[in-house]
Order: sequence, then structure tokens, then C-alpha cells
Amino acid sequence: MNKKPSLFIRFRESQLFWPTVALVLILVFDGIYAPDFFKIGIVEGHLYGNLIDVVNNGAPLILVAIGMTMVIATEGVDLSVGAVIAISAAMGAVLINPAFGNELISNEILTENISRTPLPLIVLANLAAGTICGLWNGFLVSRAKIQPMVATLILMVAGRGIAQLITNGQIMTIYYTPYFFFGNGFFLGIPVAVYIVILVLILAWFLVRKTSIGLFIESVGINASSAYYSGINEKNVKLFAYTFCGFCASIAGLILSSYVHSADANNIGLNYELDAILAVVIGGTLMAGGRFSLVASAIGAVVIRTFTITMYTVGVPANALLAAKALLVLVVILLYSDQSRQLLNMLSERRKGMKNA
Repeated sequence: MNKKPSLFIRFRESQLFWPTVALVLILVFDGIYAPDFFKIGIVEGHLYGNLIDVVNNGAPLILVAIGMTMVIATEGVDLSVGAVIAISAAMGAVLINPAFGNELISNEILTENISRTPLPLIVLANLAAGTICGLWNGFLVSRAKIQPMVATLILMVAGRGIAQLITNGQIMTIYYTPYFFFGNGFFLGIPVAVYIVILVLILAWFLVRKTSIGLFIESVGINASSAYYSGINEKNVKLFAYTFCGFCASIAGLILSSYVHSADANNIGLNYELDAILAVVIGGTLMAGGRFSLVASAIGAVVIRTFTITMYTVGVPANALLAAKALLVLVVILLYSDQSRQLLNMLSERRKGMKNA
């Protein structure tokens, strides 16, 4: 009778293994280099510290990585998520400010804690803007049959221009306190952004693991033609993936604009598409599509955010951070190589042989 693989072997063969290993290694380095890295304090009933900053500041990236995972699993890619974040943030900010377009906004008006639009409508418009952008990308890919990289590159280039049009080229400053709750609020000492991420992750997990959507996504990613002849509408599957990615990016835009109290169309969400793709790759989802893990991608996003804070702790300047991330990409590629897998199997077999001896 065949023995059931041990828990460790099953974990090692899952997509959660390498992201977890990477995160543990970074945290071990932090513990050695800067023991205060793990220090957590309580100020006015709120938790503060580097670890809290990792999950709080990493919340928007985790959200984008969740959406990007579904897109990449269909053998696609979404290069426009940073621009979608900017559009979503601009939509929310311009609905809050008491003046539109070319109207001058005086400091006296802005400093009052008022909003032109009720908060629920602001959030709804924010989410709708990003979701419509995702729907547009999905239409171009699934219906117009444009290559995903080209289709999303269109919105990547045009998106920040659209955000500039919405804000009339201004950096829209937000003084509406209730809006700050999403990016700066705390509940039971934990940032509200963390709860938002958990809710979206549960929703996404339920959709892909408790319904047939996840199986359809993997089938389309592995072989779209075979999926089509099996009765799966691959057009609708891709449309859903890109739309959900836009939805996740819109929530990220809501959190980011709430956190910084403004919407800067040129800088908000900048390079998020690259970090999100890297997070998904760290999570073990192949760019060729197929099998995916939302939790592994979320851990991959935490790895990137932890790595970023670690680099700042070490003293790496902000303008050299991209070079450091390139090194992280190289390490990830080496870890996922066939040689690494063979080395692990060899060590496992040797360990098993020593036990049986």
C-alpha cells in the first residue's frame, strides 16, 4: 500500500513553499541585521512597527497581485493596473473636492471637512471606474483578439492621461476625513486596509475554488483551444479575469488615495504593474498560464514589500531600489529552475536513505 506523502513533502510541492521560504529568509536577515525590525508598539490603541507597515503599505500591492494572478493564469498580462489605480483615485478625489475642472479651489474651501458627494457614492464611482477599465481590457483581449500585452499597453499609456483629464492636471488634495478611513483607519488596533485585503482574498478564493471559475481559468491558460472544444467559453473567462483585475486595482486606488490624502495622476500606482507581476511569479504562477494560487501571490506581494522595507533599513537609496529588485527577480528565477527542484529532490532522497539506514 502506497504511503501518503508527509505534510512537509506536500507543502514543499505546493506553490506556497518558495514564497514562504523567501519571506522567512528576508525576516531572518532582518532579525540579525536590525533586531528592532520586529518591534511592535501601541500608540493610541493602534499597532505600529515595521511588520504593521509591511501589511498596511503592502495591502494595495496584494490586491493588485490577486487580480493579476487570474489574468496571468489565463496566459495573459495586465500592464495597465498602475494607470487604473490613477484613474480610480482621480475619480474619487474629484468627487470629493467642491470644485471641478477649471474652477479655482481656494484654501479656505479645501480646509473645511466637506465633500461634494456622499461617501458611498464616492466609493461606488471609484470602484466602477477601475472595473470599467478592466472590462475594456477584457473586451480588447477576448473580443477584439488583441494580444494582452498590446491591449493593456494602450490603457497603460492613455490611463494617466485620462486621470489628468479627470483632475484637470492638478494634484487633487483631499481634506475629507471619512475618506481617510480606508487607508489610515484602524479597527481593533489593525489597519482597515488589512481587513479589506482579507475580504477580497476570501471573495476571490471562493470564486476560484468553490465554483467552476477557477477550473475554467486554469483550462483556458493551459490550452484555450481545448477549453473551447470542451464547452468552456474562453472569451467570457478572459473577460471576467481582466474585469476582476480592474476591480482589484480600483480598490488599491481607493486605499492609496486615502492613505496619501491626494490623487497625483503622474505618480500614484507607479510601477505597480511590475511589482504585481513579480509577486505573481514569486507565487509560482507561470507566465504561460495554468495552475495558480491566490494565497501564494499574496505572500509574494508581502515578500516584495518586506524586501523593500529591508532595503531601506540597510540603507539602499530609493533610486537604487529597482536594481535591488532585479536581484530579487534573478534569485526567484534560480529558485524555480529545474536544477533547484532536482537538488531538493536529491537532498530529500538522501535524507530518506539516511533514515532507513
